[in-house]
Amino acid sequence: MLQADKCRLRAVEPADVDSMYIWENDPDVWRVSGTTEPFSRERLQRFVEEQRFDIYATRQLRLIIEAPDGRSVGALDIFDFDPQMRRFGIGILIYDRSDRRQGYAASAVEAVKRYGRDTLGVHQIWCSASEDNRASLALFGKAGFEICGRRRDWILTPEGYRDDIMMQWIAR
Repeated sequence: MLQADKCRLRAVEPADVDSMYIWENDPDVWRVSGTTEPFSRERLQRFVEEQRFDIYATRQLRLIIEAPDGRSVGALDIFDFDPQMRRFGIGILIYDRSDRRQGYAASAVEAVKRYGRDTLGVHQIWCSASEDNRASLALFGKAGFEICGRRRDWILTPEGYRDDIMMQWIAR
């Protein structure tokens, strides 16, 4: 378990399937996650089982964000882990609107930066967000991520194409 100021990050457990089933099947979440189809409970159960393998084998890791009262409020995904180049990407979700703006996401990102640098030895962590995802851009900006690129008309939304803003944090 990774301890953060305002939350804990822990491994995914079988009991998390119910929460993930709700999160992963919400079309509003699909817009930011790139998901295009519903997830079955069976598929999520297999995903949880695969999380028992080492990050060096799977190149990914999902961590559940747990509030101080023990509730699961979201998830932080590490993906595209590249131990040779010493980097990985991250994505974060705080699902319920009432849990947003409580500091959970910022605290989780800081904990993962420490984990990446101190445990995995990464040199950089990257993320990307749609240009209209102000909350994510602000979150990562405050966490020391800098804009390093823009992919034009990258994300198709019902309102039209949006640019994808790429950000990275370099460990010092």
